[in-house]
Order: sequence, then C-alpha cells, then structure tokens
Amino acid sequence: MKSAISLHNLTFHWPDGTPALSGLTGSFTPGRTGLVGRNGTGKSTLLRLMAGQLEPSSGRLECSGEVGYLPQNLTLRSDITIAGLLGIEHILAAMNAIESGDVGDEHFDTIGDDWDIESRADEELQRIGFSAADLERRVAEVSGGEAMLIAVTGLRIRRTPITLLDEPTNNLDRSTRARLTRMVDEWPGTLVVVSHDLELLEHMENTSELHAGELETFGGPYSDWKTYREQEQAAAMQAAHTAQQTLKVEKRQRAEAETKLARRERTAQKTQKDGGIPKILAGKRASNAQVSAGKLRGTTEDKIAAAQAAVDASDARVRDEQHIKLELPDPQVPRGKRIAEIHDGGRTFVIQGPERVALVGPNGSGKSTLLARLLAGNAAPGNPGGRDAAGDTAVGRAAPGGPHGVLLTDRVGYLPQRLDGLDDGASALENVRSVAPATPPGTIRNQLARLLLRGAAADRPVGTLSGGERFRVSLAKLLLADPPAQLLVLDEPTNNLDISSTEQLAEALGSYRGAVLIVSHDFAFLERLGIDTVLELGGDGRLRPKASVAEA
Repeated sequence: MKSAISLHNLTFHWPDGTPALSGLTGSFTPGRTGLVGRNGTGKSTLLRLMAGQLEPSSGRLECSGEVGYLPQNLTLRSDITIAGLLGIEHILAAMNAIESGDVGDEHFDTIGDDWDIESRADEELQRIGFSAADLERRVAEVSGGEAMLIAVTGLRIRRTPITLLDEPTNNLDRSTRARLTRMVDEWPGTLVVVSHDLELLEHMENTSELHAGELETFGGPYSDWKTYREQEQAAAMQAAHTAQQTLKVEKRQRAEAETKLARRERTAQKTQKDGGIPKILAGKRASNAQVSAGKLRGTTEDKIAAAQAAVDASDARVRDEQHIKLELPDPQVPRGKRIAEIHDGGRTFVIQGPERVALVGPNGSGKSTLLARLLAGNAAPGNPGGRDAAGDTAVGRAAPGGPHGVLLTDRVGYLPQRLDGLDDGASALENVRSVAPATPPGTIRNQLARLLLRGAAADRPVGTLSGGERFRVSLAKLLLADPPAQLLVLDEPTNNLDISSTEQLAEALGSYRGAVLIVSHDFAFLERLGIDTVLELGGDGRLRPKASVAEA
C-alpha cells in the first residue's frame, strides 16, 4: 500500500542542540493509525514536524496531501465563536460580504470551492449535538470537552487528506469520548492519533510505536499489538537465555581443552626429560602437538566468538523496560479514621483511611471546583489558607451553593491538572527537599531514581524537564513528603502520561496506605486502582453514590 507519510532519515534538534529525533525512517499508510510510545520519545515532536510547524534538522519528510493538525494543548479563547473554532469564520465572513454587495476578488479567493461550507458545517456539527444555528455562539458557552469536539469537527470540515490528533481525549468525559470515537470510526483519509486512551486505540486499524529512535508499525489495534510485543519479548528473552547458556558451555569447553592441552604438554616434557624417546621423535611430537593445540584453540575461539555474537544479537532484541518502583512512607492512617467529609444538601459522604474514592461526572459538572472547595477555606486547623502538603495555594475559592467539603486532617497532598505546584528554577531534588527537609539527600536521590529520575535529571532545573519527567517530580513531591500525607487529592493524574507510566502510577498508589480522592475520566485506570467508593457529580450539581466505576 502506498504511504501517506514517509520519513527518510529524519532528524530534529532543538535550538539548544538537544536531539529529539535522530535518523528516523518509516511511514504511515492511509487509514487510522494509533501512535504510541513512552513519554519523551518524540511523538508530539514528530506530529509537529509532519504538520509543518517544525522544520527537520536533516533528512526528508514527504506527505501525499495537505495536513490538518490538532495540538495536544489546544488554546481556547473564550471570546471566539464556534465558527472561529471550526476554522471557517473567514469563509463565512466573505460569503456575507458578497451577499451584502461587496464583490471584491479577495472574497471569492477566500471562499474558493467552499460555497457549501455552511451546509457541511451543519452536517458535521449535528454529529456532536450542535448545528449551523450555533456558529455564532461563543466558545465560553460550551464545555471544554465540547470545544475539543468542535475543534476536531473543524478538521473534518476542512477535508484535509491527512489529519493528526495529539491526545484528543484529554479532559473528555465518558460520553464526549464516545462521540469522538464515533467520529474517528468514520474518519475519511489518513488519520494519525497520539493517545494513551486504550478504548480509542482499539478503534485504530494500525498501531505504530516510537521506541529507541525507531518507528515500527503493526497491522491491528493496540491490544493485538501489545499481545504481539509481549510474545516477541518473551521469545527474545528465551533466546537471550539460551544464547547465554551456549556461551557458558563454549567457555567451559575451552577451559577443559586448555587443561587437557596443558596436561599433555607436561607429560611430553616429562617423557623427554626421562629419556623415554629419542630427541628427534620428541621434537616432532612437540611440533605436531603445537599445531594441534593451535587448531583447537582457533576452533574454540571461533565458537566462543559466535556464541558471544548470538548473545549480543539476542540482548539487542530484549527491551530495557524502565519501571517506577517506590517505597512509600507509612502515613499512619488507621482503618476507619475520618479524613474528610463532603456535604451535599442533607447528605454527608465520609472519606476514611485507607479508602480510594473516585469523583466522576460529565465535563462542566464542577468536579475540580469541588476539589477547590475542599482544599480552599475549609481546611482543618494546621492547614490554614487552604494550602496543600507542598505548601502551594489550592486553586479556586469556595463558592456558595453546591457540594462542599471539610478536611479533618492537615496532612493533605494535592496534584492539580496543570502540575503548577513546582519551582521551575529548582531541581527535582530541591523540589522534593522543600517538603521533606529532614530526609537525607541520598535517600531522596534513591527514591527519585526509582521514579526514573537518575543522575543529571535529578539536578536539572524542573523547567527544562519533559512533561513526563515533570509529572514524576510532582508525584515524588506528593508521595515523599515528610510527614507523609494522610489524604491524596488527584485531579486527572493520567493526562499526558504514556500507557506504561499510567499502569505504574496505579501500582505506586496501590502501595500507598492513606486515603485517596481522585478525579478521572480514565475508567481503565480507576479499575486498576481498586476504587472503594464512586461518587458521581451530575450535570445538576448533585452528588450521587454509584455501585462501581462501570455504573457511573
């Protein structure tokens, strides 16, 4: 099949010389492709290169047609119209000018072949619950999830042969994700999606992985690719084990051969010394023995070299999968200890240790606001001003009406969506020491290493770290605080995390012995976390308990 996008020895360096991609070669075929890979491998950078927002440092990139692009961090101005978010406002303005009698050539140039743009917009908007009647509405009148859907719809309306979407499901609630998935299923042309959303990745026809500077593509959705990769890695590890065993055998046989040769040489020397055979015959035997020994040594060295080459080739196929593994301090939260209360009218929901509570609900229902109300102005004595365990002022202020909460402990850790509780000018080590001043630096370094922040990464200013590294610093600051938090409040913690890091975060939180209150639309993550209580905040602003995450 002909490629829609081809990469030929593509290399990109940031202005300071830091390499992002080096010698990348590969392709994307028509259809739907999910692009996966660990944080920091260059997925977003690759999309920006393909979209023309960045220029390669060297190499070549070829696209079979115009490219439409949705960035990961979509900047939304609340004063623009839905038509502006769709990217068609200038075309509609040109059409209105012509209808008003202004027949300047520039208006016809602007419209081009898009005279049916309003009817096309109406058709596409109706797929997501809007219509052409909403084109003049302001973005401030819709939720963030709806704005994301509208931006994606704008790419469909523009009919670009190639479309790139970077983490389009971030912050989308379940129903909005379902609508986006239906759009993806019917997407025309070539679609490349960077995502950690397992449900969305199951709707891809191909899966491409960016790993160790190489792009590999598999024909099938993420689950099939993952099964293939796991089988391939199991085979690679078995081959590596077999190769190591073969190398050991060859080295042992060489040692045995050397021992045998040495014994023969000693015997020959003793026989010659004792005068058991004539000197001419002894010399000939010694010469023959040296030739035989040389051949034997050459054969064994060749076998060892071949075995070592097999080991090296097998080891190269085995991935060095880095794994987050933390040893967390015990927050000393007795089972049943009341940590916080959330009040909604005449009902009170109690969070107690070591309970896991999920707060779910549609976009715009006020989940983050409820967290702010819990953290700001309602703190227990000892946590004045609504500050979290890291000393950062909680977002928002308590507003009248609606659910609100009361903290019953002053040991609270808060992880906001924007990860803005870090000192960008300080290092990872210094950020963690600010909340654990009595902990020896060596102990903190060991813990940071377990979070894959090793060596220079622990000493670089946080502002220079990648998004995934910044998240791990935030997580370290949250989980390694001294004294340890008795309640962790997490607002969409898996946004922008790769799939492996999401799984490892669930594992790290699984060993935490305090209470957890978490807002997330990632139901797969919540299932892995082992949620005890599910509270759903409805569009009417009321809290309702649910039997499980699946029921919400």
